[in-house]
Amino acid sequence: MGKWDKFCQSCGMPMEKDAQGGGTTADGSKSVKFCSLCYVNGKFKDNFTSSKEMVGFVKGILKKDGISPVKRWFYTMHISKLERWKS
Repeated sequence: MGKWDKFCQSCGMPMEKDAQGGGTTADGSKSVKFCSLCYVNGKFKDNFTSSKEMVGFVKGILKKDGISPVKRWFYTMHISKLERWKS
């Protein structure tokens, strides 16, 4: 198990924080790679084509939640290393 396996491989959220317990695959089973905020019925809910877009999106949500700029940076600095964004 890699060091990022416990995080959504799209947005980086800890999978244990996902109230739905993960997204859903095309057959309706739970995804162990992607959270319910990113992945439903085997498809991503966003149209992002780069990790930079996801970083901006996540930082926006964190800002609305009152998270400090330093913490926003820390929480998003690894997004480009996640499975969805590897080239």
